Amino acid sequence: MSRSLKNTCVLTLSLLSTAAGAAFAQELAPGSGTWAAPACTSVSGTAGVTFTTDEGATLTPTTRSLTGTSYTEGVAALDTPNTLLATVGSALYRSTNAGCRWTLVSNLSRSSGNALITVTASTNDRAYVWSLNGSPLFRVDGRTVTTLKSPVTSVMGVGADPANRDHVRLVDSNAQLWESIDAGATWNTLGRGPIAGAFAYRAAFDPRNVDHIAVGTMVSGAFVTTDGGRTWIQATGTSSTGGNSNIFNLVISPVDGNVVWAEGIDLAENANNVPSEGRHVFRSLDGGLTYTPVVDQSADVTLINGPTMAANPTNANVLYFTFGTSFGGYGTDLYRFDSATSLVTKTHNTYHGIDAFAFNPAVPSVMYLGLVQEQIQ
Repeated sequence: MSRSLKNTCVLTLSLLSTAAGAAFAQELAPGSGTWAAPACTSVSGTAGVTFTTDEGATLTPTTRSLTGTSYTEGVAALDTPNTLLATVGSALYRSTNAGCRWTLVSNLSRSSGNALITVTASTNDRAYVWSLNGSPLFRVDGRTVTTLKSPVTSVMGVGADPANRDHVRLVDSNAQLWESIDAGATWNTLGRGPIAGAFAYRAAFDPRNVDHIAVGTMVSGAFVTTDGGRTWIQATGTSSTGGNSNIFNLVISPVDGNVVWAEGIDLAENANNVPSEGRHVFRSLDGGLTYTPVVDQSADVTLINGPTMAANPTNANVLYFTFGTSFGGYGTDLYRFDSATSLVTKTHNTYHGIDAFAFNPAVPSVMYLGLVQEQIQ
């Protein structure tokens, strides 16, 4: 299998082309009736979010500079036309014109204990805000934020039922599934965790089926359930020897629930000092039951513990993932892998990371990015 990399590093933060600028000359009116592409040449209100129309080759500039230390852990497009939420540090922002202008909804620093927060979209202008590996939990309805009592101290993933806005689930660090049918007011467990003593790194919910959940663990690889946590099956293929693997992150394709992506370390390969150090992106074509390594760490591809990952919203063959660091002022690589060609391409920007992805529902080529800036000492 060819795992070549076409390097298309392009310095970002440049303005869009003159033709594109003319097309985006006017901003959308708030509350426009249908989703549309953002009609602007710069992003205002926060420096923590931008968008790209060419998979990262150019980023739309922001009217504010991102300075100091800032993490945008969550960006989500809602079902209300042209409306997105973003979490910059402990603050929640909202845009009603497809990501051109952002306004502060609430600074949740005090109620979250200054935690970094992220966001999961629900339906009917609702979303859930939470902290990875933490307990802060909120429900957002429009611009109204309700503090919820989390049933656990470490949340590893949240999934909202697309058919019922009051139905929400979460997975804790023991890979135990929890459920609420009253919009997060009360919670109950569903089934048991997949393995005693499992430490879950991340849980991924199928965007179209809240019963389908994939979980990555510290040493036991990946697990999957298709019946809402009643039964779990341990995945195969994440270890070359059938032994232990460390799965840091997973995403399920919104196009085809059979396609699940994971990133992690084959611990046997890591111990044997193979060139990739055992680091791979894996792909499953059966919903997360079996995986195949499709991208190896190499001189051209850097795989870190728990990179930001996003499945393309219209092409089940395409995955995006990132590597970013402030060390040496390196910046960020945004990778695109296409399983149809086994080709990895990348673009480069000067930010120190991308911690969140979202896609415009009407124009999926518009990709929203949550930006990272770390204070360089």
